Amino acid sequence: MTRCEVCGNDYELAFTVETRDGARHVFDSFACAIHRMAPICEHCRVQIIGQGVEVDGHWFCGAHCARAEGKAGIVDKVGSAV
Repeated sequence: MTRCEVCGNDYELAFTVETRDGARHVFDSFACAIHRMAPICEHCRVQIIGQGVEVDGHWFCGAHCARAEGKAGIVDKVGSAV
């Protein structure tokens, strides 16, 4: 079994996430993976589990928070109706 790096649970169904830089992380649940890996909005401090918005190397949960931090011209992307 493999131990989750967040909660320490030793779980037979744990999974590994490999990042672009080659770092490997082991989790027993998506909740633990989100807790450890999700970026945090630099305005409202929420963990970003959706697409988020990156502006000049800074992460925001959406365009509203980016604009609140003075980032101009930022809009949320919205899919078209099917």
